[in-house]
Amino acid sequence: MAVEHPLTQPGEQTRIHNIGYRDYDGPRLGRAYARRSLYSQSLRGAYGLGRSVKSKILPMLLFVVMCVPALIMVAVAVATKAKDLPVDYTRYAVLLQAVIGLYVASQGPQAVSRDLRFKTVPLYFSRPIETADYVRAKYAALASALFILTAAPLVVLYVGALLAKLDFADQSKGFGQGLASVALLSLLFAGIALVISAVTPRRGFGIAAVIAALTISYGAVSTVQAIAFERSSGGAVPWLGLFSPITLIDGVQTAFLGATSAFPGQEGPSTAQGFVYLAVVLGLIAGCYGLLMRRYRKAGL
Repeated sequence: MAVEHPLTQPGEQTRIHNIGYRDYDGPRLGRAYARRSLYSQSLRGAYGLGRSVKSKILPMLLFVVMCVPALIMVAVAVATKAKDLPVDYTRYAVLLQAVIGLYVASQGPQAVSRDLRFKTVPLYFSRPIETADYVRAKYAALASALFILTAAPLVVLYVGALLAKLDFADQSKGFGQGLASVALLSLLFAGIALVISAVTPRRGFGIAAVIAALTISYGAVSTVQAIAFERSSGGAVPWLGLFSPITLIDGVQTAFLGATSAFPGQEGPSTAQGFVYLAVVLGLIAGCYGLLMRRYRKAGL
């Protein structure tokens, strides 16, 4: 209950103060600017830029871990005057898939979980930005961050190969094939990580779920492939690769980018099977985008 001050007159209890609010008369930059700003902010956040020092440690450390093996390979190639690099460009991301998985598992939830946890998604949609703008900006930002992570060591390998005076045409072709491979990998892994992360506002749960989805599926598929190969069922090995994200990328680059398959016995998919792999990868990317759209239409209500 309010207590009236004994010295206050009845007519002086309520006052309206002019605190200087003014209408905005400048240009309205619209949805495109808002979308670009959200993309830029999310991309910077994927590497901890503009955030605390603690937030920078893991993404920067993983970036260094991705690049150090490439630097070592280049140093060895230059010192020994090798005629080729120790690892093909298309093979590098497959070898370091654990680092890539850890990065996307840590940054996927970071991109979307906080907005869900603190219920700020409706605030985004109260402005000119729409659901599609939000989803596209977040998807593009995480995919770009992944592409930077996976393409940087390929650039190191390419520059080192040129310094070692290896064949320019061969190295340029391999470098282009490697970039195409990691671009597809970035889109696929970013979509999977965002869909899983958008299910729960708890960042810790999102990290564990993304790691499980990537590592368990790869471990299970690799084990079953090895068993099939040992039991002389090599024809089933390429088809089993359809059930894991990393083996999907391996199959596509084996069929179309001249890569050597990591499947048991190097029995990668044929060109015809490669079209099935590519269709599955593109379908998964489109499916992840569609699921994100549905999730944020509900979250924005």
